Amino acid sequence: MQDMAFNPHDATELAAAFLQAGITFGLVTVCLYLYARYHKAYFVLWALAWFLYAIRLGAIISFLVSEHWGWLYWHQVLTGWTALAFLWAALVFSEQVVWRDRYWILVVFPPLWSYIAIYRLDEFFLAAGPAVLFLSIATFWTGVVLWRHHRRLGSLPAAITAVAFFLWSLHHLDYPFLRARGAWNPWGYYLDIVFELAIGAGILLLVLEDQYRGLSVLSGLSGDLQGGAGEDEVLDALLTRLLTLPAVLGAAMYGFRSGTFLRGAGVCEDWMGEDPAGSAEVAIARVVESGEPEVLRGWPGSAGDPGHAYTAALPIFRGDSIQGALLVVGSSRDPFAVLDTPFLLALGHQVGAALANADMYQKLEDRKAELERLATRMVHHQEEERRRLSRELHDESAQVFAAVKLQLGMARETAAVEQRPVLDRAMDLVGSGIRSIRAVARNLRPSLLDDLGLLPALRALGGDFAGKMGIPVTINAPEAIPALSAAAELALFRALQEALSNVARHSEASAVEVDLSYDGAGLTLTVRDDGQGPPEVDFDTLADGRMGLAGMRERALALGGSVELEARVQEGTLLRVRIPVPDSDYRSGSEPDGSPGGVDQQETIG
Repeated sequence: MQDMAFNPHDATELAAAFLQAGITFGLVTVCLYLYARYHKAYFVLWALAWFLYAIRLGAIISFLVSEHWGWLYWHQVLTGWTALAFLWAALVFSEQVVWRDRYWILVVFPPLWSYIAIYRLDEFFLAAGPAVLFLSIATFWTGVVLWRHHRRLGSLPAAITAVAFFLWSLHHLDYPFLRARGAWNPWGYYLDIVFELAIGAGILLLVLEDQYRGLSVLSGLSGDLQGGAGEDEVLDALLTRLLTLPAVLGAAMYGFRSGTFLRGAGVCEDWMGEDPAGSAEVAIARVVESGEPEVLRGWPGSAGDPGHAYTAALPIFRGDSIQGALLVVGSSRDPFAVLDTPFLLALGHQVGAALANADMYQKLEDRKAELERLATRMVHHQEEERRRLSRELHDESAQVFAAVKLQLGMARETAAVEQRPVLDRAMDLVGSGIRSIRAVARNLRPSLLDDLGLLPALRALGGDFAGKMGIPVTINAPEAIPALSAAAELALFRALQEALSNVARHSEASAVEVDLSYDGAGLTLTVRDDGQGPPEVDFDTLADGRMGLAGMRERALALGGSVELEARVQEGTLLRVRIPVPDSDYRSGSEPDGSPGGVDQQETIG
């Protein structure tokens, strides 16, 4: 080939070559920056490919200036190596391919064939054809790798970069016919520059796409981790969110305390309670040793399991110690993509904090449940004590006072006339005491509630209030209500009792309206007044002066119900107590009749 006629190249071609070399070194700088930023090996490989391409341009420039055949030889060698470097970078980026010794055959081909073509062959097409074909195939293969990446992940930047490599591989084929003979210059260089810029832009877009996908998933995960939920809910949200990462097939959480997988999702769903094995065990061991994210290629397959392309492990921290590892397996590539190590470590700390918060949340929920059970028992004991006191007052104290009054009456009959006014006054005081004792006994445990049921007891309560306070009470209630447990009836009675007591103490109301309604699932007691309204009440921070409201809430919660209090300044107060009813049995407001419903009845007292 040394005997070929050489057509001198003018300064225009040199200028185009220098321009392309400058742009290529710029791409080298960009890829090295990406490696410094993200520490991913494939950025070094992209930088190496562009660097070899830039040195190749330096070799052809040197040949154009000196016309020394040694520069042409190195130009041919570097051209082949550049194509292989591009191919290898794409394989590592997309498929995490591992180097094999047999790949050295491809590395040796460019220098070997270039020597034969430059120094041993005189036929131009025979010398240039295999080298150009090798270059075109390697470039086309790079495009195929990126196109497969696009098909797997739906990556538009990968598709754009693949098309650029496809077209570049076709452009290489014109070398024996045009560029090597001095034609198509300097336009061939300019077309190479277009392909370089397209590929460089594609690489940047791939980085941005990986960042966008990874950060979108992890940002969503960050939001999931902020919710106040138990550990199971946090792990479910975490693993489910990771399954949305590109090409991820499964995820699992390993806990060092248990020595097993705590939970799994996707293809790792069956790992729960299992010990780690294979690459998972290796990845966890490396995480413990390094304290940083680890990515391993390959997952040993088993019967019916084809294995996985990669295994990635992220350390989970609680404080400064590693408490677990998050494992992700998939079919294509590193799921953490271009997310850098500091970001992933911060994520590991966040996940650990979320799990710690979930554990604390669960303990608080358990403690809350214990306190609610304790409050329920206290309310029950309080009612039992009320019942006992009511019975003792009615059966003992009231009877003693009645006997005293009887004895006073008998004494009056035999007393002197001038002593009778004193005895009459004593009898009146005893009668007042009897009435007070009976009122206290009735408030402690109304006999109507036990004897006739809820509706008569509510009406009696409203009547007593209207008679004492002079405030009319309107009661709207259905003709029949569902059969209630004693606890449910007592909860509604005490709610109205406390509501009327608050009206008397705070509201300065002129009227009270009471509604009792049934919607098929529960009874709702609503009490409205037109007073000035009490101060705003927070049921979670009730002071001692609000123990009546606290008891009302505890009774309702113990039955699965709820209490709502709306304090409207200058517009009165609205209290709503809801008690669920588990069955549909009904009873009348006056006597049991088993009827399935009824017409609302309104009664205004006072």
